[in-house]
Amino acid sequence: MAFSGGPNSAEINITPLIDILLVLIIVFMVVVSMSKQQGVEAQIPQPAQDSRVPPPERTIVIELRVNGDAAPDLKINEQNVSWQNLQSKLDDIFASRVEKVAFIQADKDVLFEPIAEVIATAHDAGVAHVGLITAPLPQMAQAGR
Repeated sequence: MAFSGGPNSAEINITPLIDILLVLIIVFMVVVSMSKQQGVEAQIPQPAQDSRVPPPERTIVIELRVNGDAAPDLKINEQNVSWQNLQSKLDDIFASRVEKVAFIQADKDVLFEPIAEVIATAHDAGVAHVGLITAPLPQMAQAGR
């Protein structure tokens, strides 16, 4: 038996290897083009349902004011609200809102327990973010003295 090319003339056939690489490139291109990219989640304002109804106030502030030894008085945007009606009032306010943000402002003498109760009630009503409004700092503290 004789070999035609001898031991030093061995050649590798790379045509099938190139074919496989081209098929893989095409598969990756198709997969990448089909993948959906996700961007930043945006909250888009919705138009009013009825043009005769004035738009609701954008900022919702829940105030807690000291009332002696009893439970603190509640106000939502300067309107008095009882503790029993707080959940239903917040449900009504945030039912049609896209921006589910509320702020809580309390006297410095109000204990944290009623504030925590208001925060829990707001979350139950669908509020996504609750902010706390604090009293402004005295001028001397702001100047860094």
